[in-house]
Amino acid sequence: MRWLTLYARSRRVPTSAAAVTLVALAAWALNHNGAGPMDLGIAVLTLTANVTAASVGLGGPDVALERTAAIRWAPRRAAHALLAGTVAGAALLATQAAGAELAPAALVVRDSAGLIGLAALGAVLFGAHFAWTLPIGWLAVTLLVPVPPGIAGEVGGWMIISPATTASATTAWALLATGTVLYAAAGPRR
Repeated sequence: MRWLTLYARSRRVPTSAAAVTLVALAAWALNHNGAGPMDLGIAVLTLTANVTAASVGLGGPDVALERTAAIRWAPRRAAHALLAGTVAGAALLATQAAGAELAPAALVVRDSAGLIGLAALGAVLFGAHFAWTLPIGWLAVTLLVPVPPGIAGEVGGWMIISPATTASATTAWALLATGTVLYAAAGPRR
């Protein structure tokens, strides 16, 4: 077997890809008949589900064994996190191309970047099995707690605030950079 095939299987990429596809199909099925634009909260929930499905592969079956490998893991980890975020966002955009009215493309790109950064940070802090906790937690707070006015609201509610807002865009890209760099350098927690 080739290295990439083994890597994909050890990171549960086929299972994650199937889950992302099913979530995207569900979003399309719920809104393909032209019933109007999808609620922004539902679109962000769908994107968070995609990132959560992809975050399962942020660690292999034996983290200690990976740490002893004689290969450079940092570029592979960074590429894995960035690719997972790209696939999560692309799946949601593909449903839009298939006829479902979803969130604007700029919001999908920004949110997928911020959410995968949160998932990578969750893998570093809690391990790959619990990498989903930060994206789901932030989503829950964003959807359930009213957004306060001002910069604090734009930072806290970056997922549902307009992508043209500087504070929300900066928050998402800072989460992506921080999560990806820490995950690439440290890897998932044991």
